[in-house]
Amino acid sequence: MIRAQTCLIAALGSAGFVIFGLPLPFLLGPMSACLLAALLGRQLEGAGQFGLFMRSFLGVAVGASITPDLVAHLPDIAGSLAFVPLFLALIAAIGFPLLRYGFGFDPITAWYSAMPGGLQDMLVFGEEAGGDTRALSLIHATRIVVLVSIAPVLMQIVWGLDLSTPPGQPMAMTAPSQIALMVIAGLLGWKLFERIGLFGASILGPMILTTALSLCGVIQTRPPAEIIQAAQFFIGIAVGVKYVGITRREIRTNVFAGLVYSVVLGAVSLLFFKVITFLALASPLEALLAFLPGGQAEMVVIAIIAGADLAYVVTHHILRIVLVVLLAPVVGRVFAKTHGQ
Repeated sequence: MIRAQTCLIAALGSAGFVIFGLPLPFLLGPMSACLLAALLGRQLEGAGQFGLFMRSFLGVAVGASITPDLVAHLPDIAGSLAFVPLFLALIAAIGFPLLRYGFGFDPITAWYSAMPGGLQDMLVFGEEAGGDTRALSLIHATRIVVLVSIAPVLMQIVWGLDLSTPPGQPMAMTAPSQIALMVIAGLLGWKLFERIGLFGASILGPMILTTALSLCGVIQTRPPAEIIQAAQFFIGIAVGVKYVGITRREIRTNVFAGLVYSVVLGAVSLLFFKVITFLALASPLEALLAFLPGGQAEMVVIAIIAGADLAYVVTHHILRIVLVVLLAPVVGRVFAKTHGQ
């Protein structure tokens, strides 16, 4: 019952965004409506495993976009990828002291809150190390809400992009056999790589499997617009429900810290955006989407709808998350030992 009410609220949010001509109505509409409802004290619930299944189609969309011609151009982005470790180092150097000393979070919570990795990964690592999982959840959710909301506005103002157009061809124009193959690739890729323990398995697993099928010529098109819109819908819900049960104290501390940190992240992203475009390593649109550390799923959605180079954008986000997943626990364990946690 709660899930049905949540979907209804999300649908009203999408409808409102469509009526008022706001960008990304199937992503930002549900996210905004669920966020507002949560702040008003409504009980909401995410879509669980079905929501993760729908998220897998983003991995399918990326994998289907990777063709032999595109792979041949991947070495061209090596220069841009070299800036990702520097990007993370600067974020850590600014973010950890800000959250530790500026807002008074304990070292472990401050560290995992500052790391722009996957939300679920940071929650798992932070919880295992003894951090405040509620603070981690709200800070990361706020990061995603702010950055994902700002990106479409900038893209419309600066480049005049229309982000309300369908993200692909309609389902009626897609061969049923191709849709069936994409459903199978999404489900098998997700579950297989989840069993292996791959981070972000619901997206990266389907992406890896679909890439192989695309390079072999088996999958020849991206998921139709209706499926991508449905995926956006459930991703928006997943972010909004993170605020369920929030208290005024949490708004004053955790959410405010997340807002301030989002501004800092935006400034760091802008710096690297300027460097990448100055060096002509990428177009402005791709540089913005690659170095804006919103959620992986959310940034993939925006890249698809904006018509950006998915290989460029996704490769940068994957490298960012890989580095965070590999290195963040190492430093986190040092903090845990130092502070007896």
